[in-house]
Amino acid sequence: MRSKIIGISGTLVICVMLISGCAHQPRPEAFDPPGFFLGFIHGFLIFFSFIASIFSDVRIYAFPNSGGWYDFGFLLGAGSFLGGSASTGSRSG
Repeated sequence: MRSKIIGISGTLVICVMLISGCAHQPRPEAFDPPGFFLGFIHGFLIFFSFIASIFSDVRIYAFPNSGGWYDFGFLLGAGSFLGGSASTGSRSG
C-alpha cells in the first residue's frame, strides 16, 4: 500500500513538472526594468504587499523585471524581513 502511494505521488510530481515546464513568460518590453535594489525593496515589503493584494489590485512581484538580479534582491529582501534562517535558531541561556 505504501509503495503504491509513493508511486502515485511520484507520477503526479513528474506530470506537474512536465506541464509547468511548458509555461513561459512573455518577453518584457520595458525601457528600464526594476533591478537588484528594487527587488530588495519589494522583497522587504512582501508582507505589506501581500495584505494590500488581498484587498486591491497590488502585485507582490514586479513584472517586467531584469531577471536574475531582481530575483536575487527579492530573495534577500524577503529573507531579511521575514527573519531568514536566524529566526529558526534556538537560544540558550
